[in-house]
Amino acid sequence: MFAKQSGIMKAERNLRMQNSFGNALKDWRSQRRMSQLDLGLAANVSARHISFLETGRARPSRPMVFQLCETLEVPHNARNVLLNAAGFSSPYSQRSLDEDEMADVRKAVEWTLQRHDPFPAFALDRHWNVVKANKAASLLLSAAGISENPNLLNLMLNTELASQLLENWQEVTHHLVTRLKTENAHWGGDAVLEEAIEKLNKTISNRSVEDFGPAAPFIPSNYRMGDQVLSLFSTLTQFGTAQDITIAELKIEMMFPANEETRRFLNAISI
Repeated sequence: MFAKQSGIMKAERNLRMQNSFGNALKDWRSQRRMSQLDLGLAANVSARHISFLETGRARPSRPMVFQLCETLEVPHNARNVLLNAAGFSSPYSQRSLDEDEMADVRKAVEWTLQRHDPFPAFALDRHWNVVKANKAASLLLSAAGISENPNLLNLMLNTELASQLLENWQEVTHHLVTRLKTENAHWGGDAVLEEAIEKLNKTISNRSVEDFGPAAPFIPSNYRMGDQVLSLFSTLTQFGTAQDITIAELKIEMMFPANEETRRFLNAISI
């Protein structure tokens, strides 16, 4: 009798676990706007099996979880959640950049930032905290009285400070919201980014991209530095084979002069 009850309890526990995985899988499939058929074709499994996984009628193997996560482009931290929900251990850890194992990463970041001088460059985490900045980036922020690892989202949310630093802060904010929406979708929803999107939208309410003039090849950010206005555009660099969560979420934003006047000024102050 006891063995029978134990077997029933184990079966119920397994069903709850499978449903937990199934619900998470369905959420990510919805996030990526894929039908069960779409996911099945992309992951090389049947739509029926996807349905069984989502309803808890089938239990995924560890390779199957990885396969579905790859297909859905699930971020590393969320992959841990899906694997745990399916009854497997978490393969992805999150180390501090200060740890010995991350020495090569630190060197790569520092090398990239330093070599980009005299043009500004930042290393940013998932929530836009400045992890590291080169000399030019620090000078740029110091023009607005900002120092020591700020959060760039908080900077833009402070409209008085943002307007002091950026001549075209409303235009930059408009495009920042678009970028944040893309990042938020990639993460499958992030409370910090969603809050920033909501607040930033209020600062540019009733304005559309057409209000800022004809489309250009890129949108420069026009920074005030004393009497000088520096026009800069950005590129992003990320680690391509990251397995650690911290590395996977790290991005390096490098700014380049959008005109010759800005280039000459930044070269001059670096001497």
